[in-house]
Amino acid sequence: QLRLVESGGGLVQSGESLTLSCAASGFTLDYFAIGWFREAPGKGLEGVACISKSDGTTYYEDSVKGRFTISGDNTLQMNSLKPEDTGVYYCGAPRRRARVSPQNLCHMTRGFGSWGQGTQVTVSA
Repeated sequence: QLRLVESGGGLVQSGESLTLSCAASGFTLDYFAIGWFREAPGKGLEGVACISKSDGTTYYEDSVKGRFTISGDNTLQMNSLKPEDTGVYYCGAPRRRARVSPQNLCHMTRGFGSWGQGTQVTVSA
């Protein structure tokens, strides 16, 4: 079982930056991809950035391209934040030993994989 714990959320103004971290414990070597997802008020869960642990390939949701960067150490650097980036951000991973592309991982739904408890990001205008 993989345990994921997010940190780094907070309240910032539009245009500022935040770095989210995801601490993983358990059989971490058996997980080949990881991603960041967000759930905004009134909206469903969406994958914003995912990375392959095997080759470092990444996938970004269109609205965050050029502003967010996911790294192999499970961090998400978020620059030029906008009010529409507000939401609860979750770290997620596929099931153990599953080989999925970053794009497919970013379309993972709640019923699959491992999830953290989330960290709130609020961007004021």
